[in-house]
Amino acid sequence: MNSVTAELLKLVADYKDEFDKGNFAGAYNIREDGQCAGRQSTKNITITSKTDLPGLEIHIRPGTKGETVYIPACVTHSNIDDLVYNDFFVGEGADVVIVAGCGVHSDGEEQARHNGIHRFFLEKGAHVVYREKHVGTGSGKGQRRIDPVTDVHLAEDAVLEMDTVQLGGVDRTTRKTTGVVGARAKLLVRERLLTDGEEWARTDFDVTMEGEDSGVDLISRSVARGHSHQEFNSNIRGNARCTGHSECDAILSEQGTVVAQPALEANHIDASLIHEAAIGKIAGEQLLKLRTLGLTEEEAEARIVEGFLK
Repeated sequence: MNSVTAELLKLVADYKDEFDKGNFAGAYNIREDGQCAGRQSTKNITITSKTDLPGLEIHIRPGTKGETVYIPACVTHSNIDDLVYNDFFVGEGADVVIVAGCGVHSDGEEQARHNGIHRFFLEKGAHVVYREKHVGTGSGKGQRRIDPVTDVHLAEDAVLEMDTVQLGGVDRTTRKTTGVVGARAKLLVRERLLTDGEEWARTDFDVTMEGEDSGVDLISRSVARGHSHQEFNSNIRGNARCTGHSECDAILSEQGTVVAQPALEANHIDASLIHEAAIGKIAGEQLLKLRTLGLTEEEAEARIVEGFLK
């Protein structure tokens, strides 16, 4: 594992310099420039390479509790286009955390890109907290690009909590999430996104609630600075008695632009669906209040943005 990978891992997966000192004591697979830089399975979590595609199969035994599996990926230099397919099979009644951050580093003129296609299959009553942090680094002119695809299948009573964060350095990203939610299952998504300069970001979210009393809650908070541009598209579809909620809040700064297009589709009389969208600049009274406490305008804005994306 090279030094750039180590630095990226600290940013996306809270890596502490060595695999065997607590942070990576459980199951893990470290992907570096399309290759495996380290792997470990446990009694309850098995990680194996796919035989037909680049990527992994992660099997979590039924009833597994309190374990964490780390599946970070790093691209450490320009002229790499990394594509990986990872499938997560989570057994009945398991309760685990999955960390799958990605970092791309560009040091030249060519593009550095990672595209992770993740599929989740949660059995009855399984609970997963899925954390995905994206970051771009390096001084090269090559574009830093991350294009994650997440496909979710939740059996009855399963719960998937997704926490996705991208707070800088990624020049271009298209983030796609699709899902099918079974009876009494819940999909909870929290997205936090910051773009600056000429960065461009698009979120596409499309989920279908098929089971009775299923639920979806999607909250996206974003800040567009500089000349960056963001697009948010969501479609929540209710095919049974269910509840769905989509919320998109965005702050504009400088010349940033945002397009939000939330959509709802009710195909059952007892489908209860709602969406909210708000786009605007930082309120002047917020800035004024912080400046009276001794902060400069730049410091006040940074404090407001930090709290908004927390």
